Amino acid sequence: MMEVLQFEFMQNALMAGLLASLICGIIGTLVVVNRIVFISGGIAHASYGGVGLAFYLGLPVLPVTTAFTVFAALIMASVTLRARERADTVIGVIWAAGMALGIILLDITPGYNVDLMSYLFGSILAVPRSDIWLMVGLAALVFVIIIAFYRGFLVMSFDEEFARSRGVPVDFLYFLLITMIGLSVVMVIRVVGLILVIALLTIPPFIAERYSRSLDTMMIVSTLLSAAFTVTGLALSYITDITSGAAIIAVASVCFFLSFLLPCKKNG
Repeated sequence: MMEVLQFEFMQNALMAGLLASLICGIIGTLVVVNRIVFISGGIAHASYGGVGLAFYLGLPVLPVTTAFTVFAALIMASVTLRARERADTVIGVIWAAGMALGIILLDITPGYNVDLMSYLFGSILAVPRSDIWLMVGLAALVFVIIIAFYRGFLVMSFDEEFARSRGVPVDFLYFLLITMIGLSVVMVIRVVGLILVIALLTIPPFIAERYSRSLDTMMIVSTLLSAAFTVTGLALSYITDITSGAAIIAVASVCFFLSFLLPCKKNG
């Protein structure tokens, strides 16, 4: 396995996977503790509309998909804050509409020859160095925001009403969190694809929550677990010649079920 690291594409894949692990470890923790997995899934699937729009307009995929995804995410955030009793329906509609828009735009794009599977299930082995630098920038941005607003996110995540009573800008932090989820989804799609991205955002934090006593510890454990799943999945895909994104999620899923067989140290 070590000899393959001499190739640039494998070095890029490893760096992309580790950066995705950092991003998912931090943002995924907030997704799990705030119980917004469904909205995160909606954002991930709606992002496909941005992919289709980029190819239809002949523009760079990453910036167009990012703008489209953040726009869809902010709509979902607004709905969940102002009409919670109908939030699941609206999110489901935006989820389906984004996917449908992406497919239709790709269908009518002249000379369309894009590998659909690379966006649905990831193409970590094809991540260019330019995307690596963008992921570095995103990881740094996420890290800075979390440090700056950590106390606010902490209070909001565990007691929203108390946070509001203490003057914490809950609505602002919620929109900020949803925006970061949108940005993270776009970056991680290159690693595991839009269908599997929600698994990488939720499985490591869920396991970490069982063995963590604080939010920051949960973020650290989740990041380490994501990195372990990514490296193991890459090695497995290299040895068995299977899709890397699916291998990463398969490893994470196995560990998810195995975690139920172990005692929960947080309560033990």
